[in-house]
Amino acid sequence: MDIWSWLWVAWLGLFVVIEGVALVRDDRGDTLSEHIWKWFGVGRAGEKRPPATGSVRVRRLVLLAFMAWLSAHFLTGGLV
Repeated sequence: MDIWSWLWVAWLGLFVVIEGVALVRDDRGDTLSEHIWKWFGVGRAGEKRPPATGSVRVRRLVLLAFMAWLSAHFLTGGLV
């Protein structure tokens, strides 16, 4: 393995540790998913949803476009 492989493995390992600690703590707003929901104005089931202002819609569109691109990028071997 080259240095880049080791760095990506280390990055993934760090993510697993941070997310694992957040899951074990079981506090609100500490996991990556909860941060993404907060940053992009996504309400959880049973909670009051944030108002869909223009800014929230743009952020959600950016998230959707990024996730669509990332999925296509991974599934096509980088052709997209």
